[in-house]
Amino acid sequence: MDAISTRVGQATLYLVFAMMAILLLSSIARTVFNYPLLWAVESAQFTMSAYYMLGGAFSMLLHSHVRMDVFYGRWTTRKRGVMDSVTSLFLLFYLGVLLYGGISSTAYSIEYGQRNYSAWAPLMWPIKVIMVAGIALMLLQAVAMFFKDLAQALGKELS
Repeated sequence: MDAISTRVGQATLYLVFAMMAILLLSSIARTVFNYPLLWAVESAQFTMSAYYMLGGAFSMLLHSHVRMDVFYGRWTTRKRGVMDSVTSLFLLFYLGVLLYGGISSTAYSIEYGQRNYSAWAPLMWPIKVIMVAGIALMLLQAVAMFFKDLAQALGKELS
């Protein structure tokens, strides 16, 4: 799972540049040519959504998520492993519920051809599929992290 998260995360990093290119094109079109692009802002939003949803598992792998370090930094490695194992269970529950809702919403979007309420009115299912894929990757990475944390709590080390 770590290898998949790394590959997807490294590929996802480039979506920030795609989003910046979309917004730059929109600014040039609006200011230089006086031709606003209806699709630009939503495309940038969809690109950003894909960026943070697909990059979530990689962020977990790198431990670059936010953690309150009031007590955590002073704890032993085993105590950190115990606490991370316990909190991982809550994360797994949350991601499971999120995945269930995401699949349901995506199925609805595909079945009824759901479109966004805007002048451009893009189909919603492509971004919803990407979001469900990102949630699934995060869920699988969370399972992998749980077992690493559990091993750490038991005084063993998994790479």
